[in-house]
Amino acid sequence: MSPEAVREFDVAERRARLGVRHNLAVSARASDVVAAATGLVALHATDPATVFLSARARVDDLLVKDVERAIYEDRSLVRVLAMRRTMFVMPDDLVPVTHAACTKAMVARERKRLFGMLTESGITDRPESWLADVEASTLRILDELGEATAVELGAADARLRLQIPLAVGKRYEGTVGVSTRLLFLLATEGRVVRGRPRGSWVSSQYRWSRIERWIPGGLPEIPEREARAELARRWLRAFGPGTLTDLKWWAAWTVAQTRQALEDVGAVEVVLMPDDVAGFVLPDDLDTEPRPAPWAAFLPGLDVSIMGWNGRGWFLGEHGAQVFDTNGNAGPTVWWDGRVVGGWAQRPTGELVYRLLEDIGRDGEAAVEAESATLAEWLEASGARVLPRFRTPVERELSA
Repeated sequence: MSPEAVREFDVAERRARLGVRHNLAVSARASDVVAAATGLVALHATDPATVFLSARARVDDLLVKDVERAIYEDRSLVRVLAMRRTMFVMPDDLVPVTHAACTKAMVARERKRLFGMLTESGITDRPESWLADVEASTLRILDELGEATAVELGAADARLRLQIPLAVGKRYEGTVGVSTRLLFLLATEGRVVRGRPRGSWVSSQYRWSRIERWIPGGLPEIPEREARAELARRWLRAFGPGTLTDLKWWAAWTVAQTRQALEDVGAVEVVLMPDDVAGFVLPDDLDTEPRPAPWAAFLPGLDVSIMGWNGRGWFLGEHGAQVFDTNGNAGPTVWWDGRVVGGWAQRPTGELVYRLLEDIGRDGEAAVEAESATLAEWLEASGARVLPRFRTPVERELSA
């Protein structure tokens, strides 16, 4: 990394990059959902609908079945747990990278946590051997069936149907199934993967299978430092310029790991204006991005474009409290020419509604209205109502 700031990026140029590199500008659409996911590193998938709506915003004439084909038939995209203990849909070649760079660090903690839950609940006083036996049984069942839901697995092994009490004595007391916690652990270890959901494309009741059905031979081993460098390279290509804090937050690394990754890819230090803070880009990425024609977009909750940086002021302005919940989860947003200008929702009737939070002029209003009509038509054809998993003030008000 250069010790001197040799290049300045103002807000207008960062917004131009966002429009082009995130395939949101009309002139920069992705060719298909795999290209869109690759260009953005991955598509956020905590909320199942986000994958489809994020892709729709970036690929012309995209249908629900096109996304389903890429994930469940071609299997060129895989749904996995990765950065920030968060679900993403990503190109199959990236899965070993994110596993080594991010997910492996969670395994020991998650296994220890499950041991404690099994002991405290009274299910077993020998959690290590008990869990090992249930794991082996679960994997055998998946080998026999090919794929199965948690309910189907529980029908084959009654131990998976056992319930673990949570938050005992508290107002929000509840239970979680052994199958839920075990499948989460196996997914974290890279041994199983979520497949086609039971129900529509907005369902989160997934079928599970061995990861070898998606990635032949399973996940290859990649050195963690090498994996972090590759992930940092992809993030900088999609989101650069960004700060060290942005990348650290996005990947959930330590400061030392983030600095090392930036050094390993030869990241060049630049200045982000008007705040005069240090940012980074790849060494071959210092050229000016041509500014695209103004564009409008309706992005879903947790879209990768709004969740790609920790510092969002340059595109979010003063609208954070309206379009984010109190835990930092973004809701559905309306964009105009590289910045968030409003929010949107779908009412129980299926009607699409939106609210602008600032004056964007007549041209902007016309473009937003046209994009609203396009999305409304797409949602009607898809046959499903989209209710974000994380509700925000503007989305709650609009959807009432």
